[in-house]
Amino acid sequence: MASGYAAGAIREQTTSLVEIRPLLRNVYLWMCLGLVVTAVSAYFTITSRALLNLLMSPFWTWGIFFLQLMLVATLAGAIFRLSVPAAGVIFIAYSALTGFSLSLLVLHYGLGTLVPAFVTTAALFGTMTIAATVTRVDLTRTGTYAFMALIGLLIAMIVNIFIQSAEFDLVISVVGVIIFTALTAADTQKIQQWAADPTVAARGNDVMARLSILGALTLYLDFLNLFIFLVRIFGRNR
Repeated sequence: MASGYAAGAIREQTTSLVEIRPLLRNVYLWMCLGLVVTAVSAYFTITSRALLNLLMSPFWTWGIFFLQLMLVATLAGAIFRLSVPAAGVIFIAYSALTGFSLSLLVLHYGLGTLVPAFVTTAALFGTMTIAATVTRVDLTRTGTYAFMALIGLLIAMIVNIFIQSAEFDLVISVVGVIIFTALTAADTQKIQQWAADPTVAARGNDVMARLSILGALTLYLDFLNLFIFLVRIFGRNR
């Protein structure tokens, strides 16, 4: 009886992995493409005098910031009304604009801070992704609490703009790392649930393609924010 139950559990887990693997693969392919586009965009920005002049202009900096918000809102809110190519173009455009904005981090902190922060981010992200994939614990509820904590974190960051406390900034950065580490695990499981939902698969490849892009955007934002908060910690003495 016990061996039969164990065999059934193994078959169930294997079936589940077979179901979720294609979507997860596409999600990570899109996410990696976005990160590469971001890195290339940042490189071209810091090596181009014209782009650096734009980067140093408050008008262009704020304009691109609001454009990024619009692109994310469009992709997240209208993913099922967009064609797959349109959704892909929006994601790539957002990634490129993010690289432009992140060039400020390169100029301020330098590679001596960015490289160890990136390695740490990749390690944390990979660890939480694996943990979310193999555990049977439902981590999606953690995502709800983490999102609520994120709202509080944003308020704290606004407050610190006025009080300019280095100690408070460190606390904010540490809490930010914790929040986005938790969100990485929760969002990974959420994407797995999309893939395992038979009603999603029944809606065809176009829906799966759109969900791949939406999932990539979600994990891209988790990775990006985790990286930014780690940069703030690693570069605290600069």
